[in-house]
Amino acid sequence: MELYINNTLDIDLINYEPIFTRLVKKTFKILSLNDNIVCSVTFVDVDTIHKINKEYRNIDRPTDVISFAFLDDKNEIIKGNIPLDIGEMYICYQVADENRKNYNNSIEREICFLFVHGLLHLLGYDHMKKEDEEVMFKLQDQILEGEDLWTKKN
Repeated sequence: MELYINNTLDIDLINYEPIFTRLVKKTFKILSLNDNIVCSVTFVDVDTIHKINKEYRNIDRPTDVISFAFLDDKNEIIKGNIPLDIGEMYICYQVADENRKNYNNSIEREICFLFVHGLLHLLGYDHMKKEDEEVMFKLQDQILEGEDLWTKKN
């Protein structure tokens, strides 16, 4: 597995690399998929995520995470020796910080939630229909369950 983390912010985010690596491994184990993949995560500011959201989704506002999957279906992940690039995601730290206040989470928990959410999108999951949402959100909960990386803020 190759996970590339790009940080365009003046915030120290180096501690997320081992956490994200563990979450990828856990996700792929739960899904019984080969984790011989390449994935990139870029932390961006609110203006950048707004621009990406507007350009690629035609939604004129910032968002918390955007994923660009390079595969059409998670079943395209095959066993082999050559890592398969599954896509890239962009996480907006500022929007994540606002979200965590609304959900009474730590910033670490919120960033990890967004990472897992984006990763599942890269693997072909979505939440456009109610039944798809139920599957995706159940997986998110299962992946994040038992993770002791964060605590709730009071």
